[in-house]
Amino acid sequence: MSIGKIGFLETYAPDENGGLMGAILVTDADTKPLEFRVTAPIKTTNFQKTLYGDVLLEHILVELISVPLINALSEEIDIILVKDNLFLSANNKQGVRVVRIFSDQEPGNKTGKSVQELKNFGGNGKLFVETSKKYESELGQIKDMLNEIAENRNLLEPFERLKQACEQVHLQKTSD
Repeated sequence: MSIGKIGFLETYAPDENGGLMGAILVTDADTKPLEFRVTAPIKTTNFQKTLYGDVLLEHILVELISVPLINALSEEIDIILVKDNLFLSANNKQGVRVVRIFSDQEPGNKTGKSVQELKNFGGNGKLFVETSKKYESELGQIKDMLNEIAENRNLLEPFERLKQACEQVHLQKTSD
């Protein structure tokens, strides 16, 4: 397996009452964009908050954002990089490997035994990857393939592009 196309999956909260948007940016191995998809803002009701309790956010990220976005893609992707560990549950819902990427510079990120360190091109601090138990045995191979890309590309930078694209989509919708 080699990585030819990467999906960068992220959420965006336009404002406090604007709900939660999900977006995926598909790039080639050089992180040049190939496809972009975004969901409409998902707003939860108080009743849903009561019924779902602590699992509401995971339900939104997996069932309402990641699975529909992945299914809507026209590009075949080899791997999906995420920053929120709740997205890792999508590994049980579809066939593309979902891997969390994070920096030791980000607050609240802990490293565990199933975490591998990546090269960090142009970034500060250390960069790590982890995945769910389903693909834990492949994490070393996944790390090696991502390291080939990370030699020349900052793998966190496309998340910034994704956030800016979501902001632009939101601004277009609110100005219409």
